[in-house]
Amino acid sequence: MPPTSLPPKDDIQDTWAFLEHGINGVMVKLEEGVDMKQYMALYTAVHNFCTSQKAVGTTGGLQAHRGGSLSLSEPIFSFADDRLALAHLLGEELYSLLGQYLTRHLGDVYATSETHSEEALLGFYIREWNRYTTAAKYINHLFKYLNRHWVKREIDEGKKNIYDVYTLHLVKWREDFFKSVQEKVMKAVLNLVEKQRNGETIEQSQIKSIVDSFVSLGLDENDSTKSTLEVYRLYFEKPFIDATRVYYENESRQFVSENSVVEYMKKAESRLEEEKARVGLYLHADIAKRLTETCLEVLVTAHSALLRDEFQALLDNDRQDDLARMYRLLSRIKDGLDPLRTRFEKHVRSAGLATVDKVAAEGENFDPKMYVDALLQVHSRYQTLVVAAFAGESEFVRSLDNACRDFVNRNSICKTSSSRSPELLARYTDSLLKKGSRATEEVELEDMLVQIMTVFKYIEDKDVFQKFYSKMLAKRLVHVSSVSDDAETSMISKLKEACGFEYTNKLQRMFQDIQISKDLNANYRDYQEKVLDDEDRRRLVDPHFQILGTGFWPLNPQSTEFIPPTEIVKTADRFQHFYFEKHNGRKLTWLWQLCKGEMKANYIKNTKVPYTFQVSTYQMGILLLYNESDSLDYADIQKATKLSNEILEPNMGLLIKARVLLARPEGSKPAPGVSFVLNQNFKHKKVKVNLNLQIKSEQKSEADDTHKTIEEDRKLLLQSSIVRIMKSRKQMKHVQLVQEVIQQVKARFPPKIPDIKKNIEALMEKDYIERLDNDELAYIA
Repeated sequence: MPPTSLPPKDDIQDTWAFLEHGINGVMVKLEEGVDMKQYMALYTAVHNFCTSQKAVGTTGGLQAHRGGSLSLSEPIFSFADDRLALAHLLGEELYSLLGQYLTRHLGDVYATSETHSEEALLGFYIREWNRYTTAAKYINHLFKYLNRHWVKREIDEGKKNIYDVYTLHLVKWREDFFKSVQEKVMKAVLNLVEKQRNGETIEQSQIKSIVDSFVSLGLDENDSTKSTLEVYRLYFEKPFIDATRVYYENESRQFVSENSVVEYMKKAESRLEEEKARVGLYLHADIAKRLTETCLEVLVTAHSALLRDEFQALLDNDRQDDLARMYRLLSRIKDGLDPLRTRFEKHVRSAGLATVDKVAAEGENFDPKMYVDALLQVHSRYQTLVVAAFAGESEFVRSLDNACRDFVNRNSICKTSSSRSPELLARYTDSLLKKGSRATEEVELEDMLVQIMTVFKYIEDKDVFQKFYSKMLAKRLVHVSSVSDDAETSMISKLKEACGFEYTNKLQRMFQDIQISKDLNANYRDYQEKVLDDEDRRRLVDPHFQILGTGFWPLNPQSTEFIPPTEIVKTADRFQHFYFEKHNGRKLTWLWQLCKGEMKANYIKNTKVPYTFQVSTYQMGILLLYNESDSLDYADIQKATKLSNEILEPNMGLLIKARVLLARPEGSKPAPGVSFVLNQNFKHKKVKVNLNLQIKSEQKSEADDTHKTIEEDRKLLLQSSIVRIMKSRKQMKHVQLVQEVIQQVKARFPPKIPDIKKNIEALMEKDYIERLDNDELAYIA
């Protein structure tokens, strides 16, 4: 029969009998509810037993104080000390009896669990856990006084294996039940997870409850108020990871043997996503890192060689989605992408070289646009691939850049000269910025300039591009043939951004000269209005002058003697007089080879509107001779113009080819002994006929001169760099000097070590530097 009233305060057997009955009711019949009166009686019994006065009064220390007189030399708190000692003893006995009860109770629970297996065992475990932990909270409250005093003091004194009553329940569950049943529970959990991996539907909440239980059992041995994940990691995480490894090793081995690599990648990616989702569904977040690492090791690392072997085939067939999938998988393992980057770089280089070979097959006279478009086509294709398949990763971008730099500077067209790429790029840029450009709209032209800068980025000989570009810009400005000032300014801004102010300084000064010349021409027109009479104005040539600074314009002096026509000389003299009035002391050198003009052909029969010939000044000088005679010998023309054969012959050839002049005898080439007559029956589809065409021999000569200038400039740049370094360092090793020079000039062009050494020797001869012992050099101040 259960006790019906409170037991004596100091009787441990009666007290425990009373408490055990009540605790058992809470533990096994909690769902029936707790009688509050009975619950308070249990609480009071614990309190009374722990504070029993009678028990305290039976101690020897207390009797001694009652039987004798109180001495001031004796401890005045000995009564309290004895009472606390007894409370300590009584608390320990009660704590021990509670622990024994929990052990017996959990033994019964374990015996019942033996009748369950698999999912039924999980259900039983979860029900018992929920019941047990809920009851533990109630019982912990019943023993609140014990927790507050005896347990706290024991823990403060450093006693081991003492916990608050709720934690005691967890410890007992772990030691007396969990360790006996955990292996079977985990087996059931892993079977459930495997079913889910195989596509079956499971009760996920069961696994979630098991995980929470395992986590709750992690107790810090040094501080019972804290928890750890040791139990969870040892009994759940480790077997879960081991089982996962085995499952995916078997599955991946079989799947690879029966399916393609692409299908395997899809499967692996799907499995990785599933495991990631599994953590959020019912696993503890702590497992995420190890689970992911295990899955990657089994699904990706173990098969990485197989995946990489497929990379080239995917590249060759432009399988962008599959490449992206491979990238996502291999990017997650250590050094997974390094071999791919190397292969990608090699592939892009080969694709670029093959594309350029097709252009080279067209022969020597291919259009520069063809060449630049070929380079851009390869770059654009693989840049899109890097962004779409490789997430724009910086290392793949670097591989793309390395490959592009290689095939842009070292291809079949560059075999004859490493400067071919920058020269062709400059010529293509010239064709875009010249009137008559293929670009029809400003936006389209701007896009093309951006593309040019893409190729320019990979050009190593940037000084070569600068030389050709500046010469072509000079011609566009002089001949007023630029498509627009805005386009020219935009291109210069892009070059300045890429290479700095010094690279574009002269280009900008050329623009300034053109703007100043515009103002000068306006002032000159006002001047003419004041100084010319009506007769002079009627016979006036409509001129336009450009004053070009000698130091900024890459223009060669005239290569032949030339006597300008009288009409041109008068105009030139008048302008010189005007200019010297404004700028006394300056010198003007006329560049007749760059001058041009328009002439009306009034002599041609059977035409309603006179033809207008667009001619160079040399051609103008030749044709104006025919105002005095209809037929002239080659020698007469040469004597009147003073043009050299190298200049006169090709210019006469252009006039004959256009049938403005007819050779006699017919079919003769311009040479001494041949006569030339005006073609009175000249016909052309256009009213304006352009005769001022560049001669191929002149173009080749210009290119050769430009290359010579580049070599000379490089020599000066190397020497100035060497002097600058030595002046700041005073003394340094020869090898170090060579390396520093390379670093300083590589932005303009890749210097060759023999050239650097040659220029060091040249500076030694000029006494700028001297050689010391131990291969050291010194600056001579």
